[in-house]
Amino acid sequence: MYATIIFGIIGVLILLVIALSFYFYRVAVARVSKSFLDDDPGLKLNPNIKIDLAEERKWWSEQSFQYWEQTSSDGLKLKAYYLPAPKSTARIAILAHGYSGDASIMKSFAKLYHEIYGMNVLLPDARGHGISEGGYIGFGWHERHDYVQWIQLVLDRFGPQAEIILHGVSMGGATVMMTSGEKLPDQVKCIIEDCGYTSVVDELSFQLKRLYHLPRFPLMQATSLLTRIRAGYFFGEASAIKQVQKTEKPMMFVHGEKDSFVPTSMVYQLYESCRTNKQLLVIPDAGHGEAYLVDPETYKRELTAFLEKHLAGTESVTV
Repeated sequence: MYATIIFGIIGVLILLVIALSFYFYRVAVARVSKSFLDDDPGLKLNPNIKIDLAEERKWWSEQSFQYWEQTSSDGLKLKAYYLPAPKSTARIAILAHGYSGDASIMKSFAKLYHEIYGMNVLLPDARGHGISEGGYIGFGWHERHDYVQWIQLVLDRFGPQAEIILHGVSMGGATVMMTSGEKLPDQVKCIIEDCGYTSVVDELSFQLKRLYHLPRFPLMQATSLLTRIRAGYFFGEASAIKQVQKTEKPMMFVHGEKDSFVPTSMVYQLYESCRTNKQLLVIPDAGHGEAYLVDPETYKRELTAFLEKHLAGTESVTV
């Protein structure tokens, strides 16, 4: 009798874990509305923002974007916004947006690279976002292959004289870090990651505890297995730390000191793991994805110095 009760309890627990794994897959990985993030205190708009967001939106709406398209290795039609530089140049910034957003949320950086640095700008919509196809979010892991292909499209257009910068924020930061560990051409000169996470396991475990007060085991393992079945990857594969350990590209790491969505502690782990030429910038009073918005002058000063160091023949830019 006791054995029957024990097996019954185990069976119920297994069914509960399976049901929760489907729930968390839908919430975190599937391409569905992420409206629950609208009220997340970790993403609440900082009152100390110094960038005029209305002016940034106006600037974005006034641009005449071209549209680039590629077919991913797994058959998805992926699209990007392309903004030619004001003057002829082979320098191009490829920007990577964050989780549940689209290319337009990178408008402040698009404006910075286009107007201040005079570069061409390419802004992909990640798979599962915006006008790109895809029924799931890869958290930067599958997207790294997509970015390798975007880089190749840039080389096809600009030739060997191209100078390419990768710059990503949040999941976009993780995307460019995960891309950094791939075999990249010499034309990729440097990479800037802003508030990216150490790994998908670390970030989702953190959110599981923060939002649901639940432990990593066994829900993370069960949802990871479901993600492998439905989206083709295990959470454990998607490690930005392992990728930056392999990179040969100069890396700039940026984070907000008050980031409670992707813990600030992660940037120190990432910075220490990187073995190449690197730079660290932590902005006081900035929350998640707010480093540039809260202190644009410091951000531009440090970014400009980083670019001048790694782009050949770059003249000093007044910011």
